Amino acid sequence: MTNNEDFLDEIGDNHIATNAKNPLRSDAFDITDDQKIELIKKDVENILLTLGMDLTDDSLKGTPNRVAKMFVKEIFGGLNPAKKPNASTFINNYKYGEMLVEKNITLYSTCEHHLLPIIGRAHVAYISNGKVVGLSKMNRIVEYFAKRPQVQERLTMQIVQELQRVLNTEDVACVIDAKHLCVNSRGIKDIESSTVTSEFGGKFKNEATRREFLDYIKFDTQF
Repeated sequence: MTNNEDFLDEIGDNHIATNAKNPLRSDAFDITDDQKIELIKKDVENILLTLGMDLTDDSLKGTPNRVAKMFVKEIFGGLNPAKKPNASTFINNYKYGEMLVEKNITLYSTCEHHLLPIIGRAHVAYISNGKVVGLSKMNRIVEYFAKRPQVQERLTMQIVQELQRVLNTEDVACVIDAKHLCVNSRGIKDIESSTVTSEFGGKFKNEATRREFLDYIKFDTQF
């Protein structure tokens, strides 16, 4: 490999993010989902043929189409801003002023370096500044930003930034603990390790508030 290819491999193997936003082209949505599925279908078919697979076999005939639909409609559906959840907020009439924590949100994402799964849990908290958001919307926000080629650090930041925008407060925190199959199933093949990332805003930068949040989610890692 050339030096540039070595450098790019090093970025991927070390899971280094190069952009705080998902790197999308300006023409990303100039074609429809159905058109994308047809194009991806042909690419998946070519990959399988190149690998030597017999696509006349009944088990494989539908695989290119299934994979293409899965990419566009499911695991990368969060790239499309039209699918962004409408996180309705409500006035905090009952004056609840303490921390609200939604923990153990199941998280499925995809590593943008190897296109292998990231599987884990997100723990999200906020302190109301006059607004509250429906509990299921917190899960949907996590899911939306997870359903795209990702790096975990960026995902953690995006969840916090979106809730800060929705709730009009800096007092939002997120911790993600996830396994990366690009580490667990290839490369170093360490099946036990997981990756922990965190983002603390506003009052959560205070050690006591941060510790209260971590105690709620029973997390022992020191930040």
